[in-house]
Amino acid sequence: ELLGHSFFVFRNSQTDEVNVVYKRKGNTYGLIEPEY
Repeated sequence: ELLGHSFFVFRNSQTDEVNVVYKRKGNTYGLIEPEY
């Protein structure tokens, strides 16, 4: 938040993996699904 970024970290109930949703410029959203 200090950098003006909005994001939410959560456990995806369908894949049981940790994902990140973030707000982009223009009020769109991105999803990060890490591969590990």
